[in-house]
Amino acid sequence: MAIASRRVLALALGALLTTGLFASTAEAQETQAGVSRVAAVTPPAANAKFDYQIGGAYTPPSGVTVVSRDRQDDPASGIYNICYVNAFQTQPIQSEIDMWRAKGLTLKDSRGKEVVDGQWDEILLDITTDAKRRAVAAVVNGWIDGCAADGFKAVEPDNLDSFSRSQNLIDEQDAIAYISLLISHAHSKGLAIAQKNTIGDLGDGGIGTAGRDAGLDFAVAEECGRYSECGGYQALYGNRVIVIEYTTSGFNKACTAVGASVSVVQRDTAVSPNGPYQAC
Repeated sequence: MAIASRRVLALALGALLTTGLFASTAEAQETQAGVSRVAAVTPPAANAKFDYQIGGAYTPPSGVTVVSRDRQDDPASGIYNICYVNAFQTQPIQSEIDMWRAKGLTLKDSRGKEVVDGQWDEILLDITTDAKRRAVAAVVNGWIDGCAADGFKAVEPDNLDSFSRSQNLIDEQDAIAYISLLISHAHSKGLAIAQKNTIGDLGDGGIGTAGRDAGLDFAVAEECGRYSECGGYQALYGNRVIVIEYTTSGFNKACTAVGASVSVVQRDTAVSPNGPYQAC
């Protein structure tokens, strides 16, 4: 089952990260003005204690060494930070919606009506052509630049599965072609990049192995325990999987299934700063 994601807003500044918290390092190559440069790309450590703070930043619980925060929040000092970016849909913020509309990059149906993810009141972005994909990526890659400048070590681009809500206007190939642009750019900035949800077959809003094969480095999976999908993420990314559950039964199932080898937490559905938190 495809899982809709949680998303939020706040403000962003830089922070330095300590060494020694991370897993093995891959290398990404950037070519600029004909000169090749290599940036270190380090995914989060497998089975590190994690906290999901995309609903607002707060002091991480004791022992947490990996945290995910919205791109407009400050990174947490001294630990590994993942930067949440809503990469396939608009945030429900009028100024952002106006920006996408001015660029002609909101997805419209045959009647000219914008296609909306009704659960989150977010307009889908139009990635149906190479030119439009590159135009959307130009904006999102600018946000990724901000994540890198602020001190994040990875990026979590949300709504990879938006094609499953696009009234068949966007397909899996469009999504992979677009995220490939983000992967290349993130790697050139030294950032690892996650597959957010979207496990399984195309008919269920999934992309199979296409994301991993395109270069995604790890997975952030919402409610894979609840829907018995955690094994699918492990099959693609080994123990480089971060699981967030919103129900006690889902949390218990995830802890039993994969909690010994991957990061698993339970948060409230609003992912609020004062909400409950537990990890296994």
